[in-house]
Amino acid sequence: VIRCRAAVAWAVGKPLSIEQVEVAPPKAGEVRVKLVATGICRTDEHMLQGCFPSAEFPVIPGHEGAGIVESIGEGVTSLKPGDKVIPLCIPHCGECSFCLNPESNFCQKSHLSEPQNLLPDKTTRFTCKGKQIHHFLWVSTFAEYTVVPEYAVAKIDPAAPLDKVCLLGCGFSTGYGAAINTAKVKPGSTCAIFGLGGVGLSVVMGCKAAGASRIIAVDINKDKFAKAKELGATDCISPQDCKKPIQEVLTEMTGQGVDYSFEAIGHAETMIAALASCNMNTGICVMVGELDSGSEISLDPMLLLTGRTWKGSVLGGWKMRDCIPKLVSSYLEKKFNSDLLITHTLPFAKVNEGFELLRAGKSIRSVLLF
Repeated sequence: VIRCRAAVAWAVGKPLSIEQVEVAPPKAGEVRVKLVATGICRTDEHMLQGCFPSAEFPVIPGHEGAGIVESIGEGVTSLKPGDKVIPLCIPHCGECSFCLNPESNFCQKSHLSEPQNLLPDKTTRFTCKGKQIHHFLWVSTFAEYTVVPEYAVAKIDPAAPLDKVCLLGCGFSTGYGAAINTAKVKPGSTCAIFGLGGVGLSVVMGCKAAGASRIIAVDINKDKFAKAKELGATDCISPQDCKKPIQEVLTEMTGQGVDYSFEAIGHAETMIAALASCNMNTGICVMVGELDSGSEISLDPMLLLTGRTWKGSVLGGWKMRDCIPKLVSSYLEKKFNSDLLITHTLPFAKVNEGFELLRAGKSIRSVLLF
């Protein structure tokens, strides 16, 4: 058993508490990872406010980390102690019908099919003050050590800087892949991105990499416009400056609506606006943002009858164990610069300060270092 620091969420809406926790050794098919760095993602905030399906308190949050394998359980063959790894919040078991389908990336062991608040044997590896602590998405990266199933870990290039590539565990991969894999943005096309957080800006990078000719960034926080333009946006608009609904503005700007729109916020009204802003016949709208669990959307079916496509995207459509190592290699080859998303680097003890920066709209990505 390892005793180490972790940020524990004891109850909904309460600040995280830095505690000493006990982390049990890995059982068969599991890996214990020493975390080096972790990003703070909006999904963690979503969970802390009680809006994430299947999360249970007390819990150790965090799902965007990178570290080094400390020990392995019986039967683990793909990893060994000392390997650099990224834990995966969408597992990749390689055996279910989704993993075997080349067009799917949502393993059926994921949280919408089966809760990931306990490890697959329905027990936890974390205890604190004599209490059992839940896992979050099986990864719980807000801890110096965590235990993860082997099929929820990707081995990466030993040259990778862990304090930078941790973003590939969620935010960057989610946005970049939504453009490249889910929408399959074509060269010369027009795109609109609603929401310029870490994920939305990664969508901007994906649209640029795909060769889009016009990339329109939409956000009410104008402080994010300079970063959006640096990453490839050609236009930036705040809906608060518009006299008409944003979907009408985008349709006028492009003639018949954009070819591709992306919602990276997680609000019902912006999802409808994003859908309505793309071309009524061939437009593709990709839902990337996460609505509160239990939310519903009222939709005019005419928006879809004429041919629009409305798609969801989880972790950018990447098959994680196969694709994360390739994305890390692309990062090392400087095919994209995800470092530009990191606005703050903080010691792990300042995790609550990182969340305050997120809530205030002052950060794109804060990375915590252990």
